Amino acid sequence: MARVKYVDETSHPELIEEIKTVRAQRRGKLIPVYGLLLNSPELALSWMQFLNAVRWKIKLSARLREMVILRVALHNKSEYVIEVHRKNFTEADGLSHAECDALLKKKIPQGIFNTEEMSVVSYVDQLTLKAQVDDEVFAAVKAHLSDRQMVELSVLIGAYNMHTRVMSALRIDAEQ
Repeated sequence: MARVKYVDETSHPELIEEIKTVRAQRRGKLIPVYGLLLNSPELALSWMQFLNAVRWKIKLSARLREMVILRVALHNKSEYVIEVHRKNFTEADGLSHAECDALLKKKIPQGIFNTEEMSVVSYVDQLTLKAQVDDEVFAAVKAHLSDRQMVELSVLIGAYNMHTRVMSALRIDAEQ
């Protein structure tokens, strides 16, 4: 059960415009993330705008994006993010069920992902678990990505560390 109350049209009719904005950008629903975040409407709308940019405006492939998100969620024990992304995004973005299962193991079996993808996984692991990245790991990823993509990858990892940790702290409920 969530540690703070969810906001909706009934509990906060004064936020109807903000709630309409969230619904319009989130599959027509007021999903639990925003039900919690709307306790601070300005943060909720800024959060949504930021995550929309991080998820949809970056130049990384959708497949890599979802790999990153699942890997961060694994390390931060975010069942909510894992469930939402497996249900709504991963398969459509080119990740099979077996690949998702592999990403959700601490040690990924060899031969499932290519060199670029494994270098990204190492980068995610280090940045998430150590809050820094060794030069060798950075260089391995940089061999495959542009400067823009390196910035976007790093911000994506940071954003989902923020996302998963806030949702964990607030004990967000699963989507219905």
